[in-house]
Amino acid sequence: MSRIGKKPVDLVKGVSATLSGQTIEVKGPKGTRSFTATDDVTLTIDEGSVKVTPRGTSKRARQQWGMARSMVENLITGVTTGFKKELEIQGVGYRAAMAGNVLKLSLGYSHEVNFAVPAGVTVTSPKNTEIVVEGIDQQLVGQVAANIREWRKPEPYKGKGIRYKGEFVFRKEGKKK
Repeated sequence: MSRIGKKPVDLVKGVSATLSGQTIEVKGPKGTRSFTATDDVTLTIDEGSVKVTPRGTSKRARQQWGMARSMVENLITGVTTGFKKELEIQGVGYRAAMAGNVLKLSLGYSHEVNFAVPAGVTVTSPKNTEIVVEGIDQQLVGQVAANIREWRKPEPYKGKGIRYKGEFVFRKEGKKK
C-alpha cells in the first residue's frame, strides 16, 4: 500500500484542473502544466482534490501510483509557487552576470562561458557570485541548474567552483612534503 499514493492532492485556491483521459491539465497564476499518467493508474477529480488509484495489484501499478500522485502534486506546486534552485560561485575571479537571455560565466577558463537560458526558465544573478534558477517545471529547473553547475563543479582541494546553496563539499588535504 503506497503511503504517498493514498493521500489526495488538494487543489489550492486559484488553481483549476481538467481531466481528459489519462492527461491532467492544471492552470494556476504562474501558468499551465499537464501530465499524462500511465494506464496502470486512474486519475479522478472530486470536491477540490485529485485522487490517484492503482488499476490492479501488480508491482508496476503500485510503483506508478505513488509516482503519479507526486507528479500531480508537483504540477500544482509549480503553477502556484514555482520551483527555485540557488547556486553560489566560489573562487578568485569567478563571477556570473546576465546579459539579455544569456548567462555569462567567468570560471577561470581562457574564455568566458556563455550559457543560453532555455524557454520556461528564468535565470537571475542578484550578486556576481550567486545564480538563481526559477520556473514552473521542476525537472527543467533542476536540469538547467545542473547544466550550469557542470561548467565548473566544486573541487575538493580548494572548494572552488559552482555549488548548490548549502551544499557540503568534502575537502581533502593537499600534498605534504
